[in-house]
Amino acid sequence: MMNRTILVGRLTKDPELRYTPSGVAVATFTLAVNRTFTNQSGEREADFINCVVWRKQAENVANFLKKGSLAGIDGRIQTRSFEGQDGKRVYVTEVVAESVQFLEPKSGSGGNPAGGSNSGSQGGNRGGNRNNSQGGSGNGQNQNGNQGYTRVDEDPFANNNNETIDISDDDLPF
Repeated sequence: MMNRTILVGRLTKDPELRYTPSGVAVATFTLAVNRTFTNQSGEREADFINCVVWRKQAENVANFLKKGSLAGIDGRIQTRSFEGQDGKRVYVTEVVAESVQFLEPKSGSGGNPAGGSNSGSQGGNRGGNRNNSQGGSGNGQNQNGNQGYTRVDEDPFANNNNETIDISDDDLPF
């Protein structure tokens, strides 16, 4: 038998972090996941799926995700029941997340309804400009003082004077 769920969506509100009496962290949140089709009036609907995550990942979710953050969830579906305040049996179906992926940078989240992310701030090393052709100390820093990293807004194919470098096809490794 198999019970595996993978979801990508946006949080509908900030995660709620609690601790069990034995001190185990648990975070709950709701993920809005767009459907792949539209309804009869041409509108795209969404499903609102309750998610639970435990331990260290629960603390990470509470610290780094907020309303509107894009997240990927890998987990399993669980149904549980309890007796409500009115004495009736209440059934809850939720996704117990085994892994939560933060799909946009911390500063880039914020409920972009179009579903796009802030491009340019993802990906740490965009070209790896490591050689220090300025003479200097030879410590592997580029002009901006960043060790081995090119700023996102810099052209990785420009020389020190910001002029484009001609590269022949024979020099390319692919």
